[in-house]
Amino acid sequence: MKPICWAHQVRILVLGLALLHTTVALAANGYPARPVTLINPYAPGSSTDLMARTLALAFQKSLGQPFVVVNRPGGSGVTGITALVNAPPDGLTLAYSPLTPLTIQPHMLASSKLGPGAVTPICGVAENILGIAVRADSPYRSVADLISKARATPPSYGSPGANSGPSLGADDLARNQRVSFVHVPFQGDAPSIQELLAGRLDFSAVVVASASAFVKSGAIRLLAVMSEARHPDYPDIATLQEQGFPVTQLSYTAIFAPKGTPASIVDVLDGLCMKSLQRDELRSFASKNEQVLHYLPHGELEKLMAEQYQLQGERLRASGALK
Repeated sequence: MKPICWAHQVRILVLGLALLHTTVALAANGYPARPVTLINPYAPGSSTDLMARTLALAFQKSLGQPFVVVNRPGGSGVTGITALVNAPPDGLTLAYSPLTPLTIQPHMLASSKLGPGAVTPICGVAENILGIAVRADSPYRSVADLISKARATPPSYGSPGANSGPSLGADDLARNQRVSFVHVPFQGDAPSIQELLAGRLDFSAVVVASASAFVKSGAIRLLAVMSEARHPDYPDIATLQEQGFPVTQLSYTAIFAPKGTPASIVDVLDGLCMKSLQRDELRSFASKNEQVLHYLPHGELEKLMAEQYQLQGERLRASGALK
């Protein structure tokens, strides 16, 4: 991950000072007056779920009201984000999610009426580095081995959902190499990993942080990551690009609110997000769970979402997935 430039750090400092006053003002006005719901649009036990619960505790300490995480899995995040879109824009319902339901799924499911403009972005939290994993006793020692297998018989793989970031990365790899994989989508990383461990899948396309406990225990091996750079906790695992496969699939996570949420609430939540990511306890959590923190203020997050929406649409059209 590229280091934050000095100019960016100065902007963050100025933002933090300004938001200090906003936080005091909102607290005086009683926000939030009731507990806040934080939607996680994926299954319990995933890296997204763990970070959502950690952020909820940090926000709760700052604002003095419970932040309750509610799991709403389905449709690779569409179900949960749709619930957010339909909630009142009062700052009492938020979501923590990868960008996928807003930048990828809308191209595949026009009826979802989702997209970057369907929500109010609050802040970017982390980069979900994606990877390809196999069981420890798998005969596949490299991505090249998987491709060789696919030239004879398509291997099966699991992912956290249809059109999820990990699955799109795996599909890009298959198209690039002109082979086929048999995709088995699940609702979250956890069931995909369990099926891999049970020997019913040849490999899994995963969020690396979700598989970290199994990698550490030696039950799973990582063959590659799909990011632009290696995962800082797995410096020996090369990217697909480094292994000779021109495939990259990026995934960022963020906090969102319903469209129309007042700017004063957006500012205070963005400020709390920034401060929380600087706290030792959250940085320690991220390090232990191999999550890569990557804070973005809401304005920069909004720009990133628009860029990713356009890029993913171009990729899907080029692949033939869109008519």
